[in-house]
Amino acid sequence: MPLPDLLPVVPFTRPVRGRLRLPGSKSLTNRALLLAAMSPTPVRLEGALASEDTVLMAAALRALGISVAADVSGTILDVSGQDRAFSTATPGRPVELFVGLAGTAARFLTAYCATAPSGAYRIDGVAQMRRRPMRPLLEALRALGVRIRCIGEEGFFPVEIEGGGLAGGRVPLDASESSQLLSALLMIAPRARAPITVDLQGTIRQTFVDMSLRLMAEFGAHAVRREGAAYHLTPASYRPPAVVAIEPDATAASYFQALPLVVGGTLDLPGLRPPGAGLQGDSAFIEVLDRVRRREPGVLLEEDFHEISDTFLTLAAIAPLLAGPTRITGIAHTRKQETDRVAGMAAELRRLGQDVTEEEDALTITPRPLRPGQVIETYGDHRFAMSFGILACRDLRGDGRPWLTLRDPGCCAKTFPDFFTRLEALRQAAHD
Repeated sequence: MPLPDLLPVVPFTRPVRGRLRLPGSKSLTNRALLLAAMSPTPVRLEGALASEDTVLMAAALRALGISVAADVSGTILDVSGQDRAFSTATPGRPVELFVGLAGTAARFLTAYCATAPSGAYRIDGVAQMRRRPMRPLLEALRALGVRIRCIGEEGFFPVEIEGGGLAGGRVPLDASESSQLLSALLMIAPRARAPITVDLQGTIRQTFVDMSLRLMAEFGAHAVRREGAAYHLTPASYRPPAVVAIEPDATAASYFQALPLVVGGTLDLPGLRPPGAGLQGDSAFIEVLDRVRRREPGVLLEEDFHEISDTFLTLAAIAPLLAGPTRITGIAHTRKQETDRVAGMAAELRRLGQDVTEEEDALTITPRPLRPGQVIETYGDHRFAMSFGILACRDLRGDGRPWLTLRDPGCCAKTFPDFFTRLEALRQAAHD
């Protein structure tokens, strides 16, 4: 059932209780789809995420000739027919691929199409996607012998890629704006005709790169050797198991891990792996919440979110409820994600009456009395909608009436289509 354009969130009047089964990881699902597409044998992905981003990725692979069959729930994906990859290309007509606002699909498909033996492939997305960083990946692929034409502004979508494959060699890559740029290059590098060395420049979110490398190993390609900032990759074939299990989404977990801080109670999230036990760096958010609970009232809480920046909005949105100021650092690169997340969060917290200091790489939030009756702009960004959805669960007025309205809550379809349905079910269960 579609959500309204304006959603007043009904708060909890009792503590949350029970359990919630999280959707699969978006980051892992789209990485696994790419690796499965490059594998010689059928692969089943179990526990996959069924959302806008993963649907776009699967649809693009189908458009390239690969079979991606989903069960009714969309959480089991069977990838096969990899020998037909790129078979849909015809002379004089590029294969059209649409990635919406999915950064993973955009970067991974650009890299994947660079491995095509022939044909032409045109990739585009929505207007916001046309402003997201692509230039470093495009330049690295060109250095590896791939012909790429930017149809509009240089360094941005839409792009047209001519098949011919990767020649190999040594290339520099600045992935400071998005670790996906490096992950995309690493995952396709084993398909090159000769070894590739990537000389990394700038700082990256290493946890997401490690996720890619560990998943590559799970798919049977132990082709990467790292020396400092250099990644050496040799040609290799992916040899995956028949079934690959996708972990529950640690980023999506952050909202429900924060919910008991907002409304009281406890919530079990079955299947979620603790920090260090799984592939997702964002599992470390629970350690941030532990420090929130332990700090003395009035003491500044300072947290570096560089490695887990997808979760910074979760903490920022509930910061008005905490017992002192909160300083969040390591987030400059999020200004070039779905929207400028630093500026957007500052604007919405100020709308709610908060004292916010915005820097290029940081936000400092000093709690002030919340101002009810406001409409929060989500900027078409799913993480704004979900983060402020959790804040809105606080019974601010003390009578169970909504005090906060979200604009365009349907943007959650990008990674968590039934987020508000799940949240409402928890609220009702708390009152039963």
